[in-house]
Amino acid sequence: MTGLSCFKAYDIRGRLGENLDAGIAYRIGRGFARALYARVVVLGRDNRASSEELADAVARALSDEGVEVFDLGLCGTEEMYYAVTHFGADGGIEVTASHNPMDYNGMKMVRAGSAPLGSESGLLAIRDLAEADDFGAPRPGGTRRDVAAEARAAYVARVMQFVHVPALKPLKIVVNCGNGTAGPTFDAIADALLTAGAPLEFIRIHHQPDGSFPNGIPNPLLPENQPVTANAVRDHNADLGIAFDGDFDRCFFFDETGAFVDGEYMVGLLAAAFLAREPGAKIVHDPRVVWNTRDIVEAGGGTAIQSRTGHAFLKAALREHGAVYGGEMSAHHYFRDFVCCDSGMIPWLLVIELIGRSGQSLSALIAERRSEFPSSGEINFVVLDPDLARARVEAAFVADAKGRDDTDGLSLDMGAWRFNLRTSNTEPVLRLNAESRGDRVLLERQVTKLKALIDEGEVVS
Repeated sequence: MTGLSCFKAYDIRGRLGENLDAGIAYRIGRGFARALYARVVVLGRDNRASSEELADAVARALSDEGVEVFDLGLCGTEEMYYAVTHFGADGGIEVTASHNPMDYNGMKMVRAGSAPLGSESGLLAIRDLAEADDFGAPRPGGTRRDVAAEARAAYVARVMQFVHVPALKPLKIVVNCGNGTAGPTFDAIADALLTAGAPLEFIRIHHQPDGSFPNGIPNPLLPENQPVTANAVRDHNADLGIAFDGDFDRCFFFDETGAFVDGEYMVGLLAAAFLAREPGAKIVHDPRVVWNTRDIVEAGGGTAIQSRTGHAFLKAALREHGAVYGGEMSAHHYFRDFVCCDSGMIPWLLVIELIGRSGQSLSALIAERRSEFPSSGEINFVVLDPDLARARVEAAFVADAKGRDDTDGLSLDMGAWRFNLRTSNTEPVLRLNAESRGDRVLLERQVTKLKALIDEGEVVS
């Protein structure tokens, strides 16, 4: 029996030729079908050079288990999520490595009803079956059916229900797909908008899918990847810019000045939008930066619900509480009415409607929030001993803390400011986020202290 290190907490990621290849993908496909007792499975893939080969191996494996494979071809992860529910399938698989390096690939998986698969909900069973590799002869009845056109049409129709086209105003929008998977799907949505009379102009850059990623891996969260979108916004005098990661389940925003909009402010903005539509609604958020979101939800008469960071936790919280929306500062946005899953396309539709209804620019919509609740942005530290570094920080601040929360890492409320310090699950990295109540000078002073404590004798690179 061979252990499979490509299995992570809630998905599959591996280096090609090292811990993931077509043979391993085949074993995973058969394990998926058997663990879920699946008869119908939706299958999609991103545009990486290796994704078609891996998807073919998964399709062959599913067919060898007697499964009817509903093949979406090239599509985003969220299109797979929606198709699982649309077709009433027993599960779905997207072959994708999202924003990982070129020599990686992986899979994102869901159960029936587009419910997440995790260590406690079937992923370990799939791993165990794939590791044992004792499937026997192929079973009869397996087929592979191309449903790409039907699936995309249904997906676009659903996404369009999130925007009220008559409320839109003329806007010029820069769209950076990063040569990832987003381009064709974006075009389908844009066509639907223009057919419906939306007065929008799109400036497309790095639009065509290209698995060699000639302009770099599509990960707009990295500061070095942001200038190309920011500059395009300024060069074209656009009203805003949007950029997607590789499988476009995350959408990043740039205001009309080209400034990058931090994810926590987008969570607050979308929370307010949903509370306006559904007064008293429940909103889920992650624990890293919370004050802006909680303030907005309270002012809107809603209920803020904190969840652990990570898509499986956010989705579970949405389902458990019936929350209308959930957001993470990392630009994952979750929607009750989108099978309780995350989408990178729905957020920008909501934002352009907000701009249209309010008559305000994106920068104006968030300016007050940035001023009232300044934040540090996520700061990463590579350290020799994350636990020791965290202990130093805890010892220095815990005695003066007004409140403590251990939901996900260490969160200390210091009264006028707070911070969250989390350890990465996969590498010796500490992730720091801090915020204050309207006092950026205080915030910067405290972040300097935190950096000194974390860095003390521990930094390795």
